[in-house]
Amino acid sequence: MAKLGFIGLGIMGAPMAGHLIAAGHTGYLQTRSAVPTALVKAGGIACTTAQEVAQQADLIFMMLPDTPDVEAVLLGKHGITAGLSKGKTVVDMSSISPIETKRFAAAVNALDCDYLDAPVSGGEVGAKGASLTIMVGGGDTVFERVKPYFELMGKNINLVGANGDGQTTKVANQIIVALNIAAVGEALLFASKAGADPAKVRQALMGGFAASRILEVHGERMIKRTFNPGFRIALHQKDLGLALAGAKAIGVALPQTANAAQLMQVCAANGWDQLDHSALVKSLEHMANHEVAVAP
Repeated sequence: MAKLGFIGLGIMGAPMAGHLIAAGHTGYLQTRSAVPTALVKAGGIACTTAQEVAQQADLIFMMLPDTPDVEAVLLGKHGITAGLSKGKTVVDMSSISPIETKRFAAAVNALDCDYLDAPVSGGEVGAKGASLTIMVGGGDTVFERVKPYFELMGKNINLVGANGDGQTTKVANQIIVALNIAAVGEALLFASKAGADPAKVRQALMGGFAASRILEVHGERMIKRTFNPGFRIALHQKDLGLALAGAKAIGVALPQTANAAQLMQVCAANGWDQLDHSALVKSLEHMANHEVAVAP
Protein backbone atom coordinates (compact mmCIF):
# COMPACT_ATOMS: atom_id res chain seq x y z
CA MET A 1 0.00 0.00 0.00
CA ALA A 2 1.18 3.51 -0.80
CA LYS A 3 2.10 6.31 1.55
CA LEU A 4 -0.14 9.18 0.44
CA GLY A 5 -0.45 12.75 1.68
CA PHE A 6 -3.56 14.89 1.44
CA ILE A 7 -3.61 18.60 2.25
CA GLY A 8 -6.90 20.50 2.31
CA LEU A 9 -9.78 18.62 3.93
CA GLY A 10 -12.81 20.77 3.22
CA ILE A 11 -16.12 19.91 1.55
CA MET A 12 -14.30 18.27 -1.35
CA GLY A 13 -10.98 17.19 0.13
CA ALA A 14 -12.27 15.23 3.11
CA PRO A 15 -14.28 12.66 1.14
CA MET A 16 -11.55 12.43 -1.51
CA ALA A 17 -8.95 11.63 1.15
CA GLY A 18 -11.41 9.22 2.72
CA HIS A 19 -11.61 7.16 -0.48
CA LEU A 20 -7.82 6.81 -0.57
CA ILE A 21 -7.69 5.68 3.05
CA ALA A 22 -10.63 3.30 2.59
CA ALA A 23 -8.66 1.60 -0.19
CA GLY A 24 -6.02 0.66 2.37
CA HIS A 25 -3.42 3.34 1.70
CA THR A 26 -1.65 5.16 4.52
CA GLY A 27 -2.89 8.75 4.60
CA TYR A 28 -0.86 11.61 6.05
CA LEU A 29 -3.31 14.48 6.47
CA GLN A 30 -3.09 18.22 7.07
CA THR A 31 -5.55 21.09 6.85
CA ARG A 32 -5.73 24.63 8.24
CA SER A 33 -8.30 23.57 10.83
CA ALA A 34 -8.40 20.27 12.67
CA VAL A 35 -8.14 17.08 10.66
CA PRO A 36 -11.66 15.55 10.65
CA THR A 37 -12.07 12.96 13.40
CA ALA A 38 -13.71 10.52 11.00
CA LEU A 39 -10.59 10.41 8.84
CA VAL A 40 -8.36 9.75 11.84
CA LYS A 41 -10.68 6.99 13.05
CA ALA A 42 -10.49 5.48 9.56
CA GLY A 43 -6.71 5.28 9.88
CA GLY A 44 -5.52 8.68 8.69
CA ILE A 45 -2.50 10.23 10.40
CA ALA A 46 -2.83 13.91 11.33
CA CYS A 47 0.20 16.10 10.59
CA THR A 48 0.88 19.61 11.83
CA THR A 49 2.48 21.06 8.67
CA ALA A 50 2.58 20.48 4.92
CA GLN A 51 6.32 19.90 5.27
CA GLU A 52 5.64 16.96 7.60
CA VAL A 53 3.19 15.48 5.09
CA ALA A 54 5.79 15.75 2.31
CA GLN A 55 8.46 14.15 4.47
CA GLN A 56 6.27 11.14 5.27
CA ALA A 57 4.38 10.57 2.00
CA ASP A 58 5.64 9.62 -1.45
CA LEU A 59 2.66 11.14 -3.26
CA ILE A 60 1.08 14.35 -1.98
CA PHE A 61 -2.34 15.64 -3.04
CA MET A 62 -3.57 19.21 -2.52
CA MET A 63 -7.20 20.37 -2.58
CA LEU A 64 -7.18 24.05 -1.69
CA PRO A 65 -9.43 27.08 -2.37
CA ASP A 66 -7.28 29.41 -4.49
CA THR A 67 -3.91 30.16 -6.07
CA PRO A 68 -2.43 31.98 -3.03
CA ASP A 69 -3.38 29.04 -0.81
CA VAL A 70 -1.55 26.61 -3.08
CA GLU A 71 1.49 28.88 -3.20
CA ALA A 72 1.61 29.13 0.61
CA VAL A 73 1.18 25.39 1.15
CA LEU A 74 3.61 24.45 -1.60
CA LEU A 75 6.34 27.09 -1.36
CA GLY A 76 5.85 28.78 2.01
CA LYS A 77 7.65 28.22 5.30
CA HIS A 78 7.10 24.60 6.41
CA GLY A 79 5.51 23.99 3.00
CA ILE A 80 5.58 20.91 0.82
CA THR A 81 8.80 21.77 -1.02
CA ALA A 82 10.61 22.00 2.32
CA GLY A 83 9.83 18.32 2.92
CA LEU A 84 10.30 16.85 -0.55
CA SER A 85 13.07 14.46 -1.48
CA LYS A 86 14.02 13.17 -4.92
CA GLY A 87 11.44 11.06 -6.74
CA LYS A 88 8.30 12.20 -4.91
CA THR A 89 5.18 13.46 -6.66
CA VAL A 90 2.91 16.44 -5.97
CA VAL A 91 -0.62 16.53 -7.38
CA ASP A 92 -2.65 19.73 -7.17
CA MET A 93 -6.38 19.03 -7.45
CA SER A 94 -7.35 22.62 -6.62
CA SER A 95 -8.78 24.99 -9.24
CA ILE A 96 -6.19 27.74 -9.69
CA SER A 97 -4.33 29.88 -12.22
CA PRO A 98 -2.91 27.93 -15.19
CA ILE A 99 -0.06 30.45 -15.43
CA GLU A 100 0.94 30.08 -11.78
CA THR A 101 0.57 26.32 -12.06
CA LYS A 102 3.44 26.22 -14.56
CA ARG A 103 5.61 28.11 -12.06
CA PHE A 104 4.66 25.72 -9.26
CA ALA A 105 5.46 22.73 -11.47
CA ALA A 106 8.87 24.16 -12.32
CA ALA A 107 9.67 24.64 -8.61
CA VAL A 108 8.80 21.01 -7.84
CA ASN A 109 10.61 19.69 -10.93
CA ALA A 110 13.74 21.58 -9.83
CA LEU A 111 13.81 19.28 -6.77
CA ASP A 112 13.81 16.18 -9.02
CA CYS A 113 10.17 15.55 -8.21
CA ASP A 114 7.08 15.25 -10.42
CA TYR A 115 4.04 17.52 -10.59
CA LEU A 116 0.54 17.10 -11.95
CA ASP A 117 -2.25 19.66 -12.01
CA ALA A 118 -5.50 17.72 -11.74
CA PRO A 119 -8.50 19.95 -11.01
CA VAL A 120 -11.88 18.29 -10.68
CA SER A 121 -15.51 18.80 -11.57
CA GLY A 122 -18.49 17.19 -9.90
CA GLY A 123 -18.83 19.10 -6.65
CA GLU A 124 -19.54 17.64 -3.24
CA VAL A 125 -21.77 14.94 -4.72
CA GLY A 126 -18.98 13.77 -7.01
CA ALA A 127 -16.39 13.89 -4.22
CA LYS A 128 -18.54 11.79 -1.91
CA GLY A 129 -19.53 9.36 -4.66
CA ALA A 130 -15.99 9.01 -6.08
CA SER A 131 -17.42 10.06 -9.45
CA LEU A 132 -15.41 13.22 -10.11
CA THR A 133 -14.23 14.29 -13.53
CA ILE A 134 -10.46 14.81 -13.28
CA MET A 135 -8.62 16.96 -15.85
CA VAL A 136 -4.88 16.34 -15.70
CA GLY A 137 -1.88 18.29 -16.93
CA GLY A 138 1.59 16.75 -16.83
CA GLY A 139 3.78 13.98 -18.20
CA ASP A 140 2.48 10.65 -19.53
CA THR A 141 4.62 8.51 -17.23
CA VAL A 142 3.70 10.24 -13.99
CA PHE A 143 0.04 10.34 -15.05
CA GLU A 144 -0.01 6.55 -15.52
CA ARG A 145 1.65 6.11 -12.15
CA VAL A 146 -0.92 8.29 -10.35
CA LYS A 147 -3.98 7.17 -12.34
CA PRO A 148 -4.87 4.24 -10.01
CA TYR A 149 -5.28 6.76 -7.18
CA PHE A 150 -7.34 9.09 -9.36
CA GLU A 151 -9.61 6.11 -10.07
CA LEU A 152 -10.39 5.90 -6.35
CA MET A 153 -11.76 9.46 -6.49
CA GLY A 154 -13.22 9.84 -9.97
CA LYS A 155 -14.68 8.19 -13.05
CA ASN A 156 -13.87 10.43 -16.03
CA ILE A 157 -10.09 10.88 -15.93
CA ASN A 158 -8.22 12.47 -18.81
CA LEU A 159 -4.66 13.60 -19.43
CA VAL A 160 -5.22 16.71 -21.53
CA GLY A 161 -1.66 17.98 -21.98
CA ALA A 162 1.33 19.45 -20.18
CA ASN A 163 1.42 21.19 -16.79
CA GLY A 164 -1.12 24.00 -16.77
CA ASP A 165 -3.39 22.37 -19.34
CA GLY A 166 -5.42 20.65 -16.65
CA GLN A 167 -6.15 24.02 -15.05
CA THR A 168 -6.97 25.53 -18.44
CA THR A 169 -9.50 22.74 -19.01
CA LYS A 170 -11.06 23.39 -15.61
CA VAL A 171 -11.41 27.10 -16.40
CA ALA A 172 -13.14 26.17 -19.64
CA ASN A 173 -15.43 23.85 -17.67
CA GLN A 174 -16.32 26.66 -15.27
CA ILE A 175 -17.17 29.00 -18.13
CA ILE A 176 -19.60 26.45 -19.56
CA VAL A 177 -21.18 25.69 -16.19
CA ALA A 178 -21.62 29.37 -15.28
CA LEU A 179 -23.27 30.23 -18.59
CA ASN A 180 -25.57 27.23 -18.33
CA ILE A 181 -26.62 28.17 -14.79
CA ALA A 182 -27.39 31.70 -16.00
CA ALA A 183 -29.36 30.35 -18.96
CA VAL A 184 -31.41 27.99 -16.80
CA GLY A 185 -32.02 30.78 -14.30
CA GLU A 186 -33.25 33.16 -17.00
CA ALA A 187 -35.50 30.51 -18.56
CA LEU A 188 -37.16 29.48 -15.31
CA LEU A 189 -37.51 33.10 -14.19
CA PHE A 190 -39.15 34.00 -17.50
CA ALA A 191 -41.54 31.05 -17.23
CA SER A 192 -42.44 31.81 -13.63
CA LYS A 193 -43.08 35.51 -14.13
CA ALA A 194 -45.15 34.73 -17.23
CA GLY A 195 -47.44 32.69 -14.99
CA ALA A 196 -46.35 29.16 -15.86
CA ASP A 197 -45.42 26.52 -13.28
CA PRO A 198 -41.59 26.46 -13.40
CA ALA A 199 -41.48 22.85 -12.15
CA LYS A 200 -43.67 21.69 -15.04
CA VAL A 201 -41.72 23.83 -17.51
CA ARG A 202 -38.45 22.30 -16.32
CA GLN A 203 -39.88 18.78 -16.63
CA ALA A 204 -41.03 19.47 -20.19
CA LEU A 205 -37.66 20.92 -21.16
CA MET A 206 -35.84 17.87 -19.78
CA GLY A 207 -37.27 15.88 -22.68
CA GLY A 208 -36.00 18.22 -25.39
CA PHE A 209 -32.83 19.71 -26.85
CA ALA A 210 -32.53 22.12 -23.91
CA ALA A 211 -32.00 19.21 -21.52
CA SER A 212 -28.77 19.38 -19.53
CA ARG A 213 -27.26 18.29 -16.24
CA ILE A 214 -27.54 21.92 -15.08
CA LEU A 215 -31.26 22.04 -15.88
CA GLU A 216 -31.73 18.72 -14.12
CA VAL A 217 -29.79 19.42 -10.91
CA HIS A 218 -29.56 23.19 -10.54
CA GLY A 219 -32.94 23.85 -12.09
CA GLU A 220 -34.42 21.72 -9.34
CA ARG A 221 -32.44 23.65 -6.73
CA MET A 222 -33.81 26.94 -8.08
CA ILE A 223 -37.38 25.66 -7.84
CA LYS A 224 -37.02 23.99 -4.44
CA ARG A 225 -34.84 26.86 -3.10
CA THR A 226 -32.19 24.42 -1.87
CA PHE A 227 -29.05 26.52 -2.05
CA ASN A 228 -26.90 24.80 0.57
CA PRO A 229 -23.45 24.78 -1.00
CA GLY A 230 -22.13 21.92 -3.01
CA PHE A 231 -19.95 24.49 -4.79
CA ARG A 232 -20.06 28.03 -3.46
CA ILE A 233 -20.64 31.11 -5.62
CA ALA A 234 -17.49 32.63 -4.12
CA LEU A 235 -15.38 29.81 -5.54
CA HIS A 236 -17.05 29.92 -8.95
CA GLN A 237 -16.57 33.69 -8.97
CA LYS A 238 -12.88 33.06 -8.36
CA ASP A 239 -12.77 30.66 -11.31
CA LEU A 240 -14.40 33.18 -13.64
CA GLY A 241 -11.84 35.70 -12.48
CA LEU A 242 -9.14 33.26 -13.63
CA ALA A 243 -10.92 32.96 -16.98
CA LEU A 244 -11.10 36.70 -17.51
CA ALA A 245 -7.50 37.27 -16.38
CA GLY A 246 -6.32 34.52 -18.71
CA ALA A 247 -8.40 35.91 -21.56
CA LYS A 248 -6.81 39.32 -21.11
CA ALA A 249 -3.34 37.77 -21.13
CA ILE A 250 -3.92 35.93 -24.41
CA GLY A 251 -6.06 38.60 -26.09
CA VAL A 252 -9.43 36.82 -26.15
CA ALA A 253 -12.82 38.42 -25.48
CA LEU A 254 -15.20 36.45 -23.24
CA PRO A 255 -18.29 38.70 -23.09
CA GLN A 256 -20.72 36.09 -21.78
CA THR A 257 -18.25 34.98 -19.12
CA ALA A 258 -17.89 38.61 -18.04
CA ASN A 259 -21.67 38.90 -17.77
CA ALA A 260 -21.91 35.75 -15.64
CA ALA A 261 -19.14 37.10 -13.41
CA GLN A 262 -21.16 40.29 -12.89
CA LEU A 263 -24.23 38.27 -11.93
CA MET A 264 -22.10 36.51 -9.33
CA GLN A 265 -20.89 39.90 -8.13
CA VAL A 266 -24.53 40.91 -7.56
CA CYS A 267 -24.84 37.82 -5.38
CA ALA A 268 -21.67 38.71 -3.49
CA ALA A 269 -22.86 42.28 -2.93
CA ASN A 270 -26.05 40.91 -1.38
CA GLY A 271 -24.31 38.39 0.87
CA TRP A 272 -25.24 35.32 -1.17
CA ASP A 273 -21.75 34.26 -2.24
CA GLN A 274 -21.53 31.43 0.30
CA LEU A 275 -24.58 29.77 -1.25
CA ASP A 276 -24.41 27.10 -3.95
CA HIS A 277 -23.64 28.48 -7.42
CA SER A 278 -27.17 27.60 -8.52
CA ALA A 279 -28.14 30.62 -6.36
CA LEU A 280 -26.82 32.79 -9.20
CA VAL A 281 -30.52 32.89 -10.11
CA LYS A 282 -31.04 35.16 -7.11
CA SER A 283 -29.22 37.96 -8.94
CA LEU A 284 -31.69 37.63 -11.84
CA GLU A 285 -34.62 37.48 -9.42
CA HIS A 286 -33.31 40.59 -7.66
CA MET A 287 -33.39 42.55 -10.92
CA ALA A 288 -36.84 41.20 -11.86
CA ASN A 289 -38.30 41.63 -8.36
CA HIS A 290 -39.68 38.12 -8.72
CA GLU A 291 -38.57 34.69 -7.49
CA VAL A 292 -38.71 31.55 -9.62
CA ALA A 293 -40.58 29.79 -6.82
CA VAL A 294 -41.60 30.31 -3.22
CA ALA A 295 -39.57 28.38 -0.66
CA PRO A 296 -41.49 25.37 0.68
